[in-house]
Amino acid sequence: MVKKIILNSREEWLQNRKRIGGSDASAIMGRNPYKTNIELWQEKTGRTFPEDISDKPYVKYGIAAEEHLRALFALDHPEYTVCYEENNIWLNDRMPWAHASLDGWLIDKEGRNGIWECKTTNILQSMQKEKWKQQIPDNYYVQILHYLMVTEFDFAILKAQLKYDFGEEIYLQTRHYPIERSEVQEDIDYLMQKEAEFWEYVKSDKVPPLELPEI
Repeated sequence: MVKKIILNSREEWLQNRKRIGGSDASAIMGRNPYKTNIELWQEKTGRTFPEDISDKPYVKYGIAAEEHLRALFALDHPEYTVCYEENNIWLNDRMPWAHASLDGWLIDKEGRNGIWECKTTNILQSMQKEKWKQQIPDNYYVQILHYLMVTEFDFAILKAQLKYDFGEEIYLQTRHYPIERSEVQEDIDYLMQKEAEFWEYVKSDKVPPLELPEI
């Protein structure tokens, strides 16, 4: 059974993120450029604490922009009902180790439920631009798989705002990446297996083998 919980404050929301979340999933798969699965294991077993990045300018910008980008998406895409509640956490009885906190959720004309995910990115190097070319960067793709896994929703749409700063001139490019659950079900199933295995390492307090990205 899937259930949605709305917490009273951001502080309470942060305290309830003890399970595996969307941004954790890519570390488990060796697809997180900032954190390994062993570093995540150290956090989940209480050996270390995750870095507080809430004061980073890019984090503040992303949080502040999200509300407006969600409203703009609703204006541009009236075919969807766009929903959101602050401090939301979704849980699934089938996977008690996992939670999902969504930027928004959608209902289409057929009554299907979907995830709305938002990313704001400063493009500083050509390599960053390539990661967004005709695809979603691996860590964000795994994050969306995790949300589909927990919510059991039918589809997802990622809205990406790519920001190019040329000094006095700022260029914004918006892209939308739709994902149908039926087309990625095998990836979802594989992620569920890998997360369950990782959580066994957390429960047994044993270090997991290091997951390295494919070269």
